[in-house]
Amino acid sequence: MSTSITLSREDVVRLTERVEGAQKRAVAIPKLTEEYPGMTLADSYAVQNELRQRYLAQGHRLVGWKAGLTSKAKMRQMGVDVPSIGFLTDRMARPENSAITLSDLVHPRVECEVAFVMKADLKGPGCTSADVLAATGYVLPAIEIIDSRFHGFKFDLESVVADNSSSARFVGGGRARYADDLDLRTLGVVLEKNGEIAAMGASAAVLGHPAEAIAMLVNILAELGESLPAGSFVMSGGITEAIPVKAGDHVIARFQELGSVGARFVA
Repeated sequence: MSTSITLSREDVVRLTERVEGAQKRAVAIPKLTEEYPGMTLADSYAVQNELRQRYLAQGHRLVGWKAGLTSKAKMRQMGVDVPSIGFLTDRMARPENSAITLSDLVHPRVECEVAFVMKADLKGPGCTSADVLAATGYVLPAIEIIDSRFHGFKFDLESVVADNSSSARFVGGGRARYADDLDLRTLGVVLEKNGEIAAMGASAAVLGHPAEAIAMLVNILAELGESLPAGSFVMSGGITEAIPVKAGDHVIARFQELGSVGARFVA
């Protein structure tokens, strides 16, 4: 990280317990920087790592990672200017078109993303988009259901990273394709909610190319002393702004070349 850890071990544990409680009880909390205004990005990743270790100790299985805040639309929407990463576990995964419960979420919103499934390990620093494409087994369309646990869905970068970059649920589907068979820069996508177009975009919105987001993620992992193992499911970030959903809604993301993926929501 560009800044060092300033929080004590006790502070990291205290903030982790606060975030974990908000996620498990689906309650909104104040931004962490309201109490810790000097909190650094390294502090935030220390909290996220502690949260991950707690979930793994509780039986969750790490299945991959996500890049967050990777499009200009999303950065503008949330008032931040640097991407982030978060971890994904098996308990966040949902089958396509299954009923996704919203009562255990605070501010559910959906994003359409290109997901990568890795066939080889990737390590930073210095990971490039070419490295990512060479290590990719296939890509597929995905919907991420994000959920900030902060009041009013308003946060800063330090708080959202500690909240695991708003990770909540994800759905993969559509048609798996080899990355070499596609121009991943120019994939168009339409996000429909209840039969009406809610957002449109192109995959170049994600740092110019979705593989750039994965390279960024791998290089951040390197700064955290970690790498991206083969078999990981990696989400490259929302192509459009995040769209709020409520019980009774049905969303479908229609991707050029990759088919569609859908999800429906219940109370």
